[in-house]
Amino acid sequence: MKTRLVELPVSTRDGQFVARYSEKGLAELSFPEVGTPRCGVRTSQRDVPTKILRWHRATAVALKAVLAGRAVKTLPPLDWSGKTEFQKSVWRALRKIRRGQTRSYGEIARAIGKPKAVRAVGGACGANPIPVLVPCHRVLAANGKIGGFSGGLNRKRELLAREGVKI
Repeated sequence: MKTRLVELPVSTRDGQFVARYSEKGLAELSFPEVGTPRCGVRTSQRDVPTKILRWHRATAVALKAVLAGRAVKTLPPLDWSGKTEFQKSVWRALRKIRRGQTRSYGEIARAIGKPKAVRAVGGACGANPIPVLVPCHRVLAANGKIGGFSGGLNRKRELLAREGVKI
């Protein structure tokens, strides 16, 4: 049985993102053109639990900060239920990359103690359910090449440029 998610829009200067929350926290964040419902969702804030509204405010503030190239001070709880321990270890490592910095897939693999898992790190980055806030856009391919990004390479370049990173 799928977990019922509460879906709420986050309006930004880059368009309307869609945040999805479980009872445990922020479970997904979709880019404006990708925001299609996946399971039982709400688009109205009426009858949304208070804790989810609080998380949603934190999500909106954090998302707008990253999109403006600023550091994020606070995130809501992140719900990575049903994800593998490997994926979670990669995503925790991504959260340690500061604004304006980048790492390679190889550096992330070494940081999590799996130096030969470079391709798997790339797969975990691609499976990141909370892009932008879990900053997979800060991970580059070998030799500083742009690599991939679920939101598209132009969006990745734009996010990095806003943080002062030159590719």
